[in-house]
Amino acid sequence: MDVRQLEYFLAVVDHGGVNRAAGALYLAQPSLSQAIRALERDLGQELFHRVGRRLVLTDAGHALVEPAREVLRGLQVARASVESVGALTAGRVEIASMPSQSVEPLSELIKAFTVAYPGLQVTIRAAFTAPEVIEMVRTGVTELGLLGSAEPPTAVEVEVRMLARQRFVVVAPPDAPFSGKITRDDLAGHRMIVGQRGTGMRRLADELDVFDVVESEHREAILPLVLGGVGLAVLTESWAALAKKAGATVLDLEPAAYLHVALVNRQARLSPAATAFLETAYRLSL
Repeated sequence: MDVRQLEYFLAVVDHGGVNRAAGALYLAQPSLSQAIRALERDLGQELFHRVGRRLVLTDAGHALVEPAREVLRGLQVARASVESVGALTAGRVEIASMPSQSVEPLSELIKAFTVAYPGLQVTIRAAFTAPEVIEMVRTGVTELGLLGSAEPPTAVEVEVRMLARQRFVVVAPPDAPFSGKITRDDLAGHRMIVGQRGTGMRRLADELDVFDVVESEHREAILPLVLGGVGLAVLTESWAALAKKAGATVLDLEPAAYLHVALVNRQARLSPAATAFLETAYRLSL
């Protein structure tokens, strides 16, 4: 078993099959299939069930995913540490982020980070709930994660560091019969556009006496739906500037409700780029 075989194995897992994995790796499909079979022979276990053209992880395959990520992440950290000796001029940090936190504060964090370290790259990976962010960090899919949670988040095997609180606001069409502030009682009976279960905005909407007509994982669809008169939306204040610019009405929700924003990182040694990003984030949050 070698590192390249583990890289190929994870590519098949992450891309959902040999064809797409081979394309992502710029590798011929027969070569990739041969490498996977060689890895299975080395381990003495089948890693995938062949179901027609699909590959489904076996129990042995599931058991290999997390250790394989740890090996590859460790090699990436080692390589980045050597390359950064003398000056942090090369490297990449990968961050799993929920949609609202990608709008703010992640955009400001990345702006400050790239100004301070122009040679470093940033990759943002999508996650829709706080548990999903934590799991991506814990298993080594990314080194860092940015999440929002209705309650101060806690987790095992990762470090959680609070950054800020984001207040919830109500986003309404321009002709909505509201102004200034809006109470929860005012929302009773109104149609709402909500996120999927497990998000702070959905939890808050579930507490209200409202009719949810649209459930969307795509946050970019919410503003057009609101502006089109489909319903109201409860979002964090990170969306306020975009919503106002688009012509929507933004109202403070009373009594106030907040989303706790936190950065999470792996407990293993971090790459120099990830460490620099954390330091940048903490400076801005002070």
